[in-house]
Amino acid sequence: MKVKFTKMQGLGNDFVVLDGINQSINLDRQQIRLLADRHFGVGCDQILLVEKAQGQADFRYRIFNADGGEVEQCGNGARCFVRYVHDHGLTHKSEIRIETLSGVISPKLEVNGNITVNMGKPIFEPAEIPFIAEHYASTYELEIQNQPVKMSVLSMGNPHAVRVIQDIDTAPVNSEGALIETHPRFPKRVNVGYMQVMDRTHIKLRVFERGAGETLACGTGACAAVVAGINLGLLDQQVTVSTRGGELNIRWNGQEDPVWMTGPAVTVFEGEINL
Repeated sequence: MKVKFTKMQGLGNDFVVLDGINQSINLDRQQIRLLADRHFGVGCDQILLVEKAQGQADFRYRIFNADGGEVEQCGNGARCFVRYVHDHGLTHKSEIRIETLSGVISPKLEVNGNITVNMGKPIFEPAEIPFIAEHYASTYELEIQNQPVKMSVLSMGNPHAVRVIQDIDTAPVNSEGALIETHPRFPKRVNVGYMQVMDRTHIKLRVFERGAGETLACGTGACAAVVAGINLGLLDQQVTVSTRGGELNIRWNGQEDPVWMTGPAVTVFEGEINL
């Protein structure tokens, strides 16, 4: 089966984007893993599938991690999604409504080429994240290798644990992140962010994404980190997030407001692969 694809990236968080509107796409887990494989396939952190909306939105957006599992949300992917549907003539709207597993999002293509995404309201209720805890708290302690580890936990349409650390370069992203991702208190696993606060309007961030490992950037991870930092009294309402792939601008005005994310999305190349 031959499949046409577009390779895209948002701050180095890279994607294989598939048009499920003009071609029939029905991939099994093994084929998804092959597409994502950097040695035997195209190579990416996630695969994005563009489909017709099932409701009143403009499109449906499905996300598959490199391990083949489908997930609820991806912020950098949402920006690439907008760039893709514009570049391929699937819409001429500057702002579109997109169905995801976690609800409808509304990204907007800005005049300067950046894309702003309304990422929705953060979710703090443990059962809805999901996270096993008796009640909400601004931070929780998990036992990791018999050591207590403090973190904030919330959902941006997908689950996130955020750790405040002193030095981003020495953060145990891969060793500890893998253990937190699969901790039994996270029934659907979790993305793990490590945040160094530079000042009240600037943080540095690294994220261990579930099913993908550490990526160069994570849009929902940046949103989650800023929300956690604001709730802890460490950050102002508008924050620049520096990742290893570049910078995102995140804005959140408080509990009942959505989180807004602005950043770039770039097409790398297009091709066709025989699966």
